[in-house]
Amino acid sequence: MARLKSPEKRTAILDAAACEIAESGLGAPTAKIAERAGIAGGTLFTYFATKEELFNELYIELKREVYLRVNAEFPHRRSLERRARHIWTTYLDWAIESPAKRRASVQLNVSDIITPETRARTAEGRQAIDLTLTELSKREALRSLPTGFVAAAMSAMQDATMEFIARQPKHRERLIEQAFAVFWRAMR
Repeated sequence: MARLKSPEKRTAILDAAACEIAESGLGAPTAKIAERAGIAGGTLFTYFATKEELFNELYIELKREVYLRVNAEFPHRRSLERRARHIWTTYLDWAIESPAKRRASVQLNVSDIITPETRARTAEGRQAIDLTLTELSKREALRSLPTGFVAAAMSAMQDATMEFIARQPKHRERLIEQAFAVFWRAMR
């Protein structure tokens, strides 16, 4: 009779994978992931058949975590500015509080390891974000720019904001607000 898989061990493996990817990149050895998770190397493969499966599941979990956070109390009926600010601040709060997860997510996001099916599975959680960014991209100054430009601009400015918050953590809230104001002026 097969043993039941422990949700705690699965979570420990995913957390360990995020940390290892953040530190070592996508070449992180599964042996180090298992060691960090506090399990035997072979145990990892009872939860995830391959490293690629592990990374795809980690991608799903990281996206789910971010989207749950952003979607919580999303101001659907508020102004475009208010919705964009909500996306801005909730993502930054998550990224600042979970730097290893954020670094792993960034690396996984640009990786060919993540399958189109996996990316499609995460699309459901992005609806409010996508609607807001699409609406923003229809503004006069942004209409002629390629699809995805607004999301890329937001992401780049969030990265810059995180870099300065790391240098001046006491000014976190002020930097988040001022950086959003700059982003919003640029998107008008």
